[in-house]
Amino acid sequence: MSVDFSRVGLAVGHATDAERGTGCTVVRGIDGPRRGGVAVFGRATGSRELHALAPDALADRVDAVFLTGGSAYGLDAAAGVMRWMEERHRGFAIGPGVVPIVPAAVIFDLAPLGRFDGRPTPAMAYEACETATPTEVREGSVGAGTGATVGKAAGLSRAMKGGVGCAERGSAGVWVAALAVVNAFGDVRDAAGRIIAGARGDPGRFLDVSRLLVEAPHQLAAMAAEQRMHNTTLAVVATNAALDRVQLQQLARAAGAALFHRITPAGSSYDGDMIFALGALDGTGADALHVEALAVAALEEAIERGVRHARGTPGLPGLADAS
Repeated sequence: MSVDFSRVGLAVGHATDAERGTGCTVVRGIDGPRRGGVAVFGRATGSRELHALAPDALADRVDAVFLTGGSAYGLDAAAGVMRWMEERHRGFAIGPGVVPIVPAAVIFDLAPLGRFDGRPTPAMAYEACETATPTEVREGSVGAGTGATVGKAAGLSRAMKGGVGCAERGSAGVWVAALAVVNAFGDVRDAAGRIIAGARGDPGRFLDVSRLLVEAPHQLAAMAAEQRMHNTTLAVVATNAALDRVQLQQLARAAGAALFHRITPAGSSYDGDMIFALGALDGTGADALHVEALAVAALEEAIERGVRHARGTPGLPGLADAS
């Protein structure tokens, strides 16, 4: 399935450093800015310019959202998005120039699959902007999902590969497209609630992190001590509807239902989960509940596709390897 991000006015680009196990992803307007909002669900976040998305912020638009590996080091790479935008005079007009508005968020991928000094660069972010496309967006172990892993609650040796997933939903002329970078502490489940990727137990079985947290927390804590700061799922949900900033902030918050349906646990003390919401500056409005329902459905599928398209590395299996 190929998601058509042009329906929501967006293009998506990746830059991947497979050797160092990291990368970045840019979600930008095809030919102009979008209105935005954000919701934060975890404590272990790394971000930049989030306040620009607040309903009371002066700037009423977003030029791009930047998702990156490299933990806090990766935030420096956003300079490449800024440069690409400035060269095209895209941004908040200030006198003779512009200041692009580029909120950014990071996942932790330092060392687990590559090298500790492997961090996305401004040149990679510029490349992601330049090669961004509204269709045929790659999924799996690419971009910000290059070094993503899931099921780290029992330690990296029992984890599986995560990645980038995309999906869309539409009805009655309203479209929502979703992109997720799945790098979770816990397990990822399908629509029926079955664990499909996560902390592995005996061959052919999953540990079921949520169950262990209730029934055997000390056992899990001993296994997972070194992974407590290494987890984040980042997502973008975007609509063609013209919503105001309060509605977009609520859209991001409502889309969090997808996290809690498909990732167990989600939004924990050891996750930095965050959802961005983007909408049209002008055009037709829509019923907020309708858009929220579409966003939840799209993001749920995007999360699942993020692990289904992930390719493993030595000792760390990915679901795509079995396909």
